[in-house]
Amino acid sequence: MLLKQKINTDEFEFEERPIPNSIKRVTKVTKGGRSISFNVLSVVGNHAGIVGLGFGSANDIPSAISKSIADAKKNLIHVPLSDGTIPHEITCVFKSARVLLKPASSGTGIIAGLATKIILELAGIQDVLTKRLGSRNVKNIAEATMLGLRNLKDVHEVAHLRGKTVEEFTSQR
Repeated sequence: MLLKQKINTDEFEFEERPIPNSIKRVTKVTKGGRSISFNVLSVVGNHAGIVGLGFGSANDIPSAISKSIADAKKNLIHVPLSDGTIPHEITCVFKSARVLLKPASSGTGIIAGLATKIILELAGIQDVLTKRLGSRNVKNIAEATMLGLRNLKDVHEVAHLRGKTVEEFTSQR
């Protein structure tokens, strides 16, 4: 079985982007009064198959964004790409959010909601069709998208798992 290797953040140039609808103001009410903090969901990617999602919370927005970006850099994954799209269709579920990711022909673009679109752009995917099913919670949709990208397999990985060469595997199709 192929092991997933940890991605070194020093080797790549990353673009960092918070998801706009995910910046939330949270109020905690205690005996002493109200304390306000902010939660942010951020995406980090290199537009070439590496992407990460992070969540951060702090008393002000810039600190929350920097914490979420640091968390995203800890959670980087490698996404298999085939000609600017994903190798196969996948439906991913995280809590009550379901996201369908489908490969698309060249020139289609990224047809997706906001959170999914930012993740796919920073992963380097140019042509894909998506559909959000179930929950409208931005965090759960982003997590479901990342789960789907994490579960994608390329031809080399599937051939290795089945104990065949890539040529044997592709000739059977």
